Amino acid sequence: MRRLLSLGAAALAVALAAGPRESAGGDKTASPARKDSRLTPKDYNGYFPWTPPATKEEWVKRRRQVREQVLVANGLWPTPPKTPLHPTIHGKIDRDGYTIEKVFFASYPGHYVTGNLYRPKGKSGRLPAVLSPHGHWANGRFYDAGDKAAKAQLDQGAEKTMAGARYPLQARCAQLARMGCVVFHYDMVGYADSQQIAHRTGFNDPEAELRLQSFMGLQTWNTVRALDFLLGLPDVDPARVGVTGASGGGTQTFILCAIDDRPAAAFPAVMVSTAMQGGCICENCSLLRVGTGNIELAGVFAPKPLGMSGARDWTIDIETKGLPQLKDLYRLYGAEDKVMAKTYKQFGHNYNQVSRELMYNWFNQHLNLGQPEPVVEKPFVPVPVKELSVFDAEHPLPKDAVDAHGLRRYLTETSNKQLAALRSKDVKDLSEFRRVTGTALRALVTDTLPGANDVEVVEEVKAQPPMRGWGERVLSRKGQGERVPIVELRGEAANDTVVVWVHPEGASSLIKDGKPTPAAQEILKREAAILAVSTFLTGADSPGEAPITKHEKDSKYAGYTYGYNRSLLANRVHDILTAVAYARGPMKAKKVHIVGFGKAGPWAVLARALCGDAVARTAADLNEFRFERLLSARDDMMLPGALKYGGLPALAALCAPGELYLHNTGGTGVDRLLPIAYTAAGAAGNFRSEQARQAPETVVAWLLR
Repeated sequence: MRRLLSLGAAALAVALAAGPRESAGGDKTASPARKDSRLTPKDYNGYFPWTPPATKEEWVKRRRQVREQVLVANGLWPTPPKTPLHPTIHGKIDRDGYTIEKVFFASYPGHYVTGNLYRPKGKSGRLPAVLSPHGHWANGRFYDAGDKAAKAQLDQGAEKTMAGARYPLQARCAQLARMGCVVFHYDMVGYADSQQIAHRTGFNDPEAELRLQSFMGLQTWNTVRALDFLLGLPDVDPARVGVTGASGGGTQTFILCAIDDRPAAAFPAVMVSTAMQGGCICENCSLLRVGTGNIELAGVFAPKPLGMSGARDWTIDIETKGLPQLKDLYRLYGAEDKVMAKTYKQFGHNYNQVSRELMYNWFNQHLNLGQPEPVVEKPFVPVPVKELSVFDAEHPLPKDAVDAHGLRRYLTETSNKQLAALRSKDVKDLSEFRRVTGTALRALVTDTLPGANDVEVVEEVKAQPPMRGWGERVLSRKGQGERVPIVELRGEAANDTVVVWVHPEGASSLIKDGKPTPAAQEILKREAAILAVSTFLTGADSPGEAPITKHEKDSKYAGYTYGYNRSLLANRVHDILTAVAYARGPMKAKKVHIVGFGKAGPWAVLARALCGDAVARTAADLNEFRFERLLSARDDMMLPGALKYGGLPALAALCAPGELYLHNTGGTGVDRLLPIAYTAAGAAGNFRSEQARQAPETVVAWLLR
């Protein structure tokens, strides 16, 4: 990433010559932006408290936003085509009270989900079912703790039988089957029989970020399709389906329940907490936890029954940090008794028999299993690992199986077709395009236009102004600890029109050689006020490159940063939205325009696309920018997901029908798509473009004509 120009450059030397700036309290403040909370990025080991909304109505709105954010983050917005599963079920193994079968099916064409299907014996009719993701135990579904570790579990009281201690994953499936449930225990990608793509590989490059193709997204889709498979069985009751897994399997449990309405009860074990959010690539993807965390993500399941367990790990405080807030949420539905958590502090990270029995009793109650309580796990005879494997000479891995490269090619082609259909020349009504792409953009930036009351002045900068009508402040979204320096510049005849000025150099770009630039003079001459915003890491106090988490540095996986923090580009769009809200609020503007210069032009366009009718006209230099040209996830123009949703042309189309003037558009593609969008919006005359860069004064003349 290139270091941005400083506000202390010669272009503003005269403006700052009056001396050091002082806050309203008189303290010298040489570097206000350096105090911005965003300079210390969150990572998965942070603290993620959550305060539930005060009313059910507030939560219904927030719940929808969170669900959409999770879907977008996982690359599942809109929902990919559910292609035929073509399941193979074979090799039935007989056990006391249940059977085990071997299963594989295609979640995507050429990508196979593998697992074991446990069924109770002697049952008829539609039966309750449990989906069982396994988590990060060695070899996953094939996990064998070994005699030494098993004996230690017995000595601790964590397990009661050697079989359960050695094979705890088999133990829970066997017991649930004996309780009358059909259980599907499936592999996480890269574990046991799922070897087409090695765990944690295949999705670490910039193109994957731009298309929201992630290891977690693949794992989440496999979970959705595993539920499809389970519900497609003739002996499963679709109204009585539970989901349970521990650790990474716990993540899959609450993520599925956040995006899919079909599960009736859930039990994510040793995962939900205000502390560590999930340490693996398969539990992290860009956008997922920006502004949220696992407590709220789990809460999306409300008011359905949600049980949780904690241990001597990051979940140790779940009963006092997380559960009370979830109780408050469930209370909005009159369902406080349907959320529960219990911590076993004597045990480390686990899904041992003590915790499993907590889950059995929870499902017994909420899936109406009808077992006498308390339910106690029965001894069982485990199946040797080799006998559980789904592939053999008669049932080999299908010949169409693909690796990560082949799968991603399919994902790209399919997504492109889905989204191209929404913006086709033949589509006269672009409402569905706006719904899908508009929702996506809100998730990519993780923001909307704030209300005037959501923005606060955190500092009044008192310094000798370089000219009349000049004022400086620092803004923030309320309670966010942000530092967004702004400059207001008004002429003597300024009316109630405000131009939000967006430039790569921030407010420094207003002045050259001690006086307003020709573009600024043109705005003042036309009786409008200027609100120049120094967006994140631009302007006087930019400390350089955007922060990065240690986990991204170690793994080269951008999702460890962008999964918890906005990208630099998204933060700049966020700050423009803050400025627009300030113009409409404290500045009392009746009409707001946006002008974007140089490489800041795309920032301005993306902000405008989120403003609805709050902005009248927008003029921006596109700087011939294309997301396709980005070669690094750390590029300061990176916006995870931008290419999935059609790049800058499709996102700019969301500005319709607002008046929009784009220049320096050569090679960007906007001249093909935007005329279609504006014609469909009945506002063909509101869009103008020029392939060459136009003089700033010409652009301003159009803006304030």
